[in-house]
Amino acid sequence: MDSETQIGTVIRVHGGHYYVRIGDTELDCRMRGRIKKNKSDVQLVAIGDHVEILYSELEGAIIENILPRKSALLRQSPPPRSFRPGQVHYGKGEEAQVIVANPDQVVVVFSLLDPEPNPLMLDRYLVACEAVELPILIVANKVDIVDQSEPDLMNLYEEIGYHVIRTSAVSRQGLSELYNALHGKISVLTGPSGVGKSTVMNALWPQLNLKTGEISEIHGKGKHTTVVAELFYLEEETFVADTPGLRTFRLWDIQPQELDAFFPEMAPFRDQCHFQPCSHLHEPKCAVQAAVDSGQISDIRYESYCRMYEQGF
Repeated sequence: MDSETQIGTVIRVHGGHYYVRIGDTELDCRMRGRIKKNKSDVQLVAIGDHVEILYSELEGAIIENILPRKSALLRQSPPPRSFRPGQVHYGKGEEAQVIVANPDQVVVVFSLLDPEPNPLMLDRYLVACEAVELPILIVANKVDIVDQSEPDLMNLYEEIGYHVIRTSAVSRQGLSELYNALHGKISVLTGPSGVGKSTVMNALWPQLNLKTGEISEIHGKGKHTTVVAELFYLEEETFVADTPGLRTFRLWDIQPQELDAFFPEMAPFRDQCHFQPCSHLHEPKCAVQAAVDSGQISDIRYESYCRMYEQGF
């Protein structure tokens, strides 16, 4: 057997087992004891981590080393401004949980109808991504069931500068563009339940055979179908993390006074306010409020900002 170390990507972590993809091979690995000493398994290794594997007939596949992270999507409080990718950050006395290591982008999927998009929920996703400076791709799904001649909510986000791809697994509209956007990257696939994340992925890569759910007629919200975060290997150097559907999205405990930094359209105005700092809620001579009144900032986005500021992110 080959006893040289090889580099692989962790695709699943469960019960002390680390499943690592090296090319077309998936290995069930254990971790070298010296690495685990005095460290939390959850914090130490996450899906998306690149690791060095040593295989021997005596011990099997062993993780010998964990390579530094270039980025991380975390749960709990946001990192300080001095945070460097790969660092462990602790917020409010709790250890931050790494959801996905080394993501290249976050793909936020919403449907244009059934269920209708919730701007506040979408804005929470976008703020969370802005907070860790991860590139964002918005997928507007189910275009086959709407009148595409009429403007939709996603026009607003395109005007702000976000990349939006409109898709349909039925008509296959936008699937080629989405494939190109995912190819060669580690992408985090997220969004509320019931918007068709699994259906779109199955349309692109049928071998995934992901379980799909149905929309609850009673509550109008998608039933949860994905229960374990996993990094799916799609093809060479292409992975997608299919994270559990979330009815509420609160990855970060962002301080209210920091919130305006994560609304890109506010950047030209926030330093022009008469009072510094300015909450942009009630102060006189507020440049952001003036921009809302003049239509330079969307009422929908400003309402999201106000609700996040007053209620907590």
